[in-house]
Amino acid sequence: MSAAQPFPAPEPRDHTLDACFLGPYGENDALLEKLLVEFLRDHVYWRRNFHPEDPPAIATAAAHHPDYLAFESRMRRELHQLSAALKKSVPFHSPRYIGHMASDLLLPGLAAQMLTLPYNPNNVSEDAAPITVDLEVQVGLQMARMLGYPHDPAQPACAFGHLTSGGTLANYQALRLALALKAFPVALRAAQVPGLAVPGDDWSAFNLSPADGITLLQAWQHWLAAQPPIERAYWLERVEDERIEQRGLAGFFAAHPSLRVPLVLAPVTAHYSWSKGVKLLGLGRDQLELLPTEGMRLDPAALRDTLERCAHERQGVLMCVAVLGGTEYGTIDPIDAVLAARDASRQRGLDFAVHVDAAWGGYLATLFRHEDGSLRTRDEVAADYVQFPTPAVHAAFAALGQTDSVTVDPHKLGYLPYGSGAFICRDHRAMALLAERADYVFHAATPAGYLARYRSLGQFIPEGSKSGAAAAAVYVTHKVLPLDHAHFGALPRATVRAAETFHARAQRFALELAGCAHALVPFAPDSNLVCLALNPHGNATVAAANAFVRALHDELRCDPHQPLQTKEFFGSVTSLRPEMLGPAQTTRIFDALGLDTSTLDADDDRLLILRHTLMNPYLIDHENGISYIDRYFDFLARRVRSLLATTRP
Repeated sequence: MSAAQPFPAPEPRDHTLDACFLGPYGENDALLEKLLVEFLRDHVYWRRNFHPEDPPAIATAAAHHPDYLAFESRMRRELHQLSAALKKSVPFHSPRYIGHMASDLLLPGLAAQMLTLPYNPNNVSEDAAPITVDLEVQVGLQMARMLGYPHDPAQPACAFGHLTSGGTLANYQALRLALALKAFPVALRAAQVPGLAVPGDDWSAFNLSPADGITLLQAWQHWLAAQPPIERAYWLERVEDERIEQRGLAGFFAAHPSLRVPLVLAPVTAHYSWSKGVKLLGLGRDQLELLPTEGMRLDPAALRDTLERCAHERQGVLMCVAVLGGTEYGTIDPIDAVLAARDASRQRGLDFAVHVDAAWGGYLATLFRHEDGSLRTRDEVAADYVQFPTPAVHAAFAALGQTDSVTVDPHKLGYLPYGSGAFICRDHRAMALLAERADYVFHAATPAGYLARYRSLGQFIPEGSKSGAAAAAVYVTHKVLPLDHAHFGALPRATVRAAETFHARAQRFALELAGCAHALVPFAPDSNLVCLALNPHGNATVAAANAFVRALHDELRCDPHQPLQTKEFFGSVTSLRPEMLGPAQTTRIFDALGLDTSTLDADDDRLLILRHTLMNPYLIDHENGISYIDRYFDFLARRVRSLLATTRP
């Protein structure tokens, strides 16, 4: 414990958090064991009472047969070996782990997933998962409410969401939906459907707003339903033949030579899944244009300039991506400014979807929601913190409800098992454009009604099979901890407070190391992720600074060849690249660290920095009067001084 900082006075505690996790010390082992035994027995009773007139297929005496005993022995041996090997796993549960975006698992989700696994539901359709497929649709509505999207399925423009293996697949789904909706008006125009009002040229059709595209889709569906069966079949086939999903990219754009393959715009801080996505969709990596940032947040001026250029060149834009909590720095893009740039672009005839990649920061939205789902004011949110949220961060979260789609990862700040990402779109009616049909899984026509339609979930999602156990885990967690500031929000509230404490302690750490090493938090945290740049005093070269940080990281990374207990803390690294920072920010950071930018070269073209993800709600242990944040900086100071003592002549 640092003598310079007294331990914070304990606050009135909500002991709900004490029951949320198995705990750093396994404190809630009895609770988890009780839950698992109770529901394992319940599952067995269900099997026995399915048809109690059927006799047991496995004789009681089988358990004593040599073959049975030999199998049990092999199974136990392999499980014991697995259990021993897993002891070398990363200790995500510990407040000494402040590395990647992983932490302990919430007990409601863990227990719900384990409870559901023996039933093995496949959420491709209600035939394979009559219970959990409905839970997954309900999860989408829970998340829509958290984001400020319409979430009443009785309303025509209700949102829709589903789970994925992770944020990468959710981002891919966003691209699929945006492309289908952007290209559909062009296909409808090409089919020359009589009596249907469509834009007068391909460029206008390609640049309908997402809302206008959905309105046109609805008009087409109503027109089609009014036709006699033979006419309906003819026109349905004619329109389908013109769609980009039928023609493919090459065929579609060859048929519409006035159009070009559209761009996807994203900040340079965007996750590499966007590069994967444009390749998987066949758009090509050249169509992903990365925009500069200001302070690692998307630069609205650069976006406006790019959109003006695209309008002038008649270069279509499929989507602009904003990042809500970057995976490297935790920074939050100005979503409100992105929406304003789109509004201005519409006046020039250029329109596109706005997607928010909130894989990391999505659950922070709980801090901004009242229990009735309404938005909290900035003053209401800020009452719990020192600086969070800045006006810009509050404006970004307030604007979420006006975007077109969002990616959220329950397996990150949702504290749920891998893999559970989520894709949520603002208006479910667009999903009809993604519908696929497999007669052996889906039956007859798509049923009417929101909930009934999505019980055939496999028609709309990228996967052909998916775990219903993950849906159960997310749904139960959201029911136990509703997605508002008073319930689930207690978790991010604890960790954002920890990030503010960490930031303040990092500034004192920099003063303590003056004359020994330069230390700098390059960007004030927008969320619960804080980076720290370090450079030995007197060093001006990037190569030496990077070697120093690598040596420090060796003390902070998991080494499967050594006992975990040899490590005091676990952390991660990332890098600062001049092309991401821009000239002004590069100069500011390098000057503060005493580094010469001219020493950047092909081998060291970026600056390594320590990255700390503060997910554990027990970083400040009021029960025992321990601040693991202070302990970490005391440890880091010792390691810095020790390393410098061994490397300097």
